[in-house]
Amino acid sequence: MEIILKYFSDFTPEQMSQFGSLKDLYEEWNTKINVISRKDIDALYEKHILHSLSIAAIADFQPGTEILDLGTGGGFPGIPLAIFFPEVKFHLVDSIGKKIKVVEGVAEALQLKNVTTAHSRVEDIKNRKFDIVVSRAVAPLKDLWRWSKPLLKKSTVPGKQFEKGLICLKGGDLAQEISESGVKPRLIDVYDIFPEDSFKEKYILMAKS
Repeated sequence: MEIILKYFSDFTPEQMSQFGSLKDLYEEWNTKINVISRKDIDALYEKHILHSLSIAAIADFQPGTEILDLGTGGGFPGIPLAIFFPEVKFHLVDSIGKKIKVVEGVAEALQLKNVTTAHSRVEDIKNRKFDIVVSRAVAPLKDLWRWSKPLLKKSTVPGKQFEKGLICLKGGDLAQEISESGVKPRLIDVYDIFPEDSFKEKYILMAKS
């Protein structure tokens, strides 16, 4: 928890309690359903929660914004972002049912009223649009953009730095992946935001619709 407070300080008591509860909740769930590797559970706040919050450091989502977390896994980045932005609506989706069960359990324990979930493939989401799609190391950028584009609302407010689109967290050498995607994303180095060794060669990619 200390590493979160190293970079963020303006939390309500409720948010502090919610962030503080995450380790116990994930440790408990991980004994039943392994959604976080054993070696990472001790570094949960740095490698999963703070990593997720790198998006909050560069994007100020406005109240009422609707965000899809595509392939949420155990709830990252969606759960930390939902705590950070209580007035923003998050829909967390994964094709693996047991992972969604963990997400639902964590969201319920934290009483996150701005989180909905679905056990679904992203291709099966119909009749619903979102302002932003977020994702964390789920698939190549080419596929993420192909899945995201039909689900994004049309931008109606021109001129803003980032109005509608895809924000994904990725690592490593991304040159070929970006080239093959046909997308020209804005690339932000997470290490520039949070200078911790674990974030070297970790990036935020932002693609506008």
